[in-house]
Amino acid sequence: MPRFTDEELFTLPTTFMGAPYGRPDPGSRAAILGLPFDCGTHPTRIGARGGPDSVRLQSVLMRRYNPTHADFDPVTALGLVDCGNVKLTPSRIVDAFDRIEQAVDRIVEAGAVPITIGGDGSITVPVARAAAKRHKNMVALHIDSHTDAYPYAEAEKYNAATQFTHAAEEGLIDPTRSWHVGIRGTTYAQGVVARTTSLGYRVMSLDELVRGGFAQRMAEFKDQAGDRPVYLCFDMDVFDPSCAPGVCTPSWGGLSAREGIDLLRSLTGLNLAAIDFNTVSPPQDVNNMAAHLCAHVIYEALVLLCRQFGLAR
Repeated sequence: MPRFTDEELFTLPTTFMGAPYGRPDPGSRAAILGLPFDCGTHPTRIGARGGPDSVRLQSVLMRRYNPTHADFDPVTALGLVDCGNVKLTPSRIVDAFDRIEQAVDRIVEAGAVPITIGGDGSITVPVARAAAKRHKNMVALHIDSHTDAYPYAEAEKYNAATQFTHAAEEGLIDPTRSWHVGIRGTTYAQGVVARTTSLGYRVMSLDELVRGGFAQRMAEFKDQAGDRPVYLCFDMDVFDPSCAPGVCTPSWGGLSAREGIDLLRSLTGLNLAAIDFNTVSPPQDVNNMAAHLCAHVIYEALVLLCRQFGLAR
């Protein structure tokens, strides 16, 4: 009878694009971290807590080479590792934020770029807190259909619509050089854009983005950001529900899959310090479309990091 080693007999849980499971070491430029959390307060859609595992499962459909765009293996080039999920209890917001911040701290302290998979949009607060400890004068590029810079009451200080209010108030980013891009659709409150600009942010509607062209608009952002560290937050509801149905707050008239990919590719040249993908909600997904698309945009982010670190071949 042939004898097999443990490595030959057993497998680890699914990791993103088959990256090794573990913690970043000196050779790791980036690390995946799952944040299976939502506040549990959404009026109609709860389920983003399942986003990280759903995206990982769909990432097995991603292949590592793109011969017309990036004919190299970004997972290997970056020394990418998948740290797994932070142990969290949905709706226990303060406890979850503390755990997330500590988990991201360890990635940042190791010198790797954290690539987090949420979870609802609230997870931006603890991720940005951790990134800001290492990266001073950080600016944000928030790609979303909503500004998530709403006012809050002390009784409900944290939710998935106030994260960029907290980021500005806590000084985690410089709002005067930070942009909210892709804003569109209906809201529950009046004056949302005015509220966001009052915090110092620039708001660019999806109409402005499309009319101006992705390359031109993002070149303007690059000029403003310069070489400062950039916190990239990508909410999957910037896509139209026809290609990303499984999101927390769908809004018609969004980006197509091709447009979203082109937008990400136009970000080459930024100094990315942390990347945050959120709001895939598996219970509302159709044929895992949003999760699969999210896996692809994370792949595009890996390519951006390879170009940033001079690892593209």
